[in-house]
Amino acid sequence: MSLGPIEVLVIAFPDNQFNGHIIPELEKLVEAGTISVVDGLFLTKDADGDIAFIEFDQLGANHDAARLASLLDQLDSLISDEDVAELSEQLPLNSSGAILVFEHTWAKPFRDAIVGSGGILAGDFRVPGIAIDALLDELSSLDA
Repeated sequence: MSLGPIEVLVIAFPDNQFNGHIIPELEKLVEAGTISVVDGLFLTKDADGDIAFIEFDQLGANHDAARLASLLDQLDSLISDEDVAELSEQLPLNSSGAILVFEHTWAKPFRDAIVGSGGILAGDFRVPGIAIDALLDELSSLDA
């Protein structure tokens, strides 16, 4: 099986305020073939910094968890305990979060076209949206 680029997102919900509003957007992306969610888990970080985590498909009868679990195209647990420990450092105390591992399925035909034309990917990096927003704000202030 040939995969497209894989990305890992860590999403924090300060004060444990997860409300499920991200799920319909994830469903749209999966249904459109833009991404495939290949692994994920839900975690909590208490006020002392202790982490507890559970796979989406083990969250039981929670409706939002069941919807998240249905989106998974599980490969074979790509997230290790060491990954969880490292990634959970990004969460604030007394919060919950999700780690999502997804494949950019939209990129597979483009990758195949690159290879088919004799090309190779010589570099790749991602600029976070928050960095672009900060740059645009700074440029806007210079224009003023």
